[in-house]
Amino acid sequence: MSQTVDRALSILPLLAEGPADLGQVAERLGVHKSTALRLLRTLHEHGFVYRQSDQRYRLGARLFALAQEAMENLDIREIAHPHLVRLNETCGHTVHLAVHEEGEVLYIDKVDSRYPVRMYSRIGKPVAITVAAVAKLLLADLPEPERRAVAEKLDYPLYTARSTPNADAFLRELAKVREQGWATDLGGHEESINCVAAPVRGADGRVVAAMSVSAPNVVVTSDELLALLPLVRRTADAISGEYSGRTPVKDPA
Repeated sequence: MSQTVDRALSILPLLAEGPADLGQVAERLGVHKSTALRLLRTLHEHGFVYRQSDQRYRLGARLFALAQEAMENLDIREIAHPHLVRLNETCGHTVHLAVHEEGEVLYIDKVDSRYPVRMYSRIGKPVAITVAAVAKLLLADLPEPERRAVAEKLDYPLYTARSTPNADAFLRELAKVREQGWATDLGGHEESINCVAAPVRGADGRVVAAMSVSAPNVVVTSDELLALLPLVRRTADAISGEYSGRTPVKDPA
């Protein structure tokens, strides 16, 4: 039975490459045409494959419907939380998870620092979108015309001397973030708070969330925080792997 299931499932990635006839399926599986036909009929009955008028088979609508339903029911916060906790236990600093929704970047999870000096932030609260590291990652992933349109609509409060001053500077920063795959906020919102962030990606490679580690400079210097970037990126990759259904990346110890 397990061999039959394995063979049937092996048909799906073949058809993902494009329609194939019975002979092609049988050849790829290394089985007789009668065996391939039985497998295709079973998949067809369940809507996972569809037989075209030219007698070739392609992926069926039921498969796409199930994939869409599964994606809609994925909870990025639920998947990410254990990883955020482990990262916090390793480094001791505040860890955030954020998403981009309806024009705002919002924190959807937070694990507090173990140190007595903590940063003030709340789950559900919008971040300072022009300076926050998580916001830079989420906006940098937008297509260029959309990125530019968003940047030109924003206000640019000068929270500190290191705040992003205008749309042109913001777009340059987003281009840099997009290229390097990570972001920082080194005193751009509060002079005493630094942050490093990494993206969480879905199965299509798009950024679905961003996670960060933040700390006051009285606890660690900006250089010491930047040294944690490889750990932050490995954690984000582990979350991405689990969220997208790829083979999970092992969490950093």
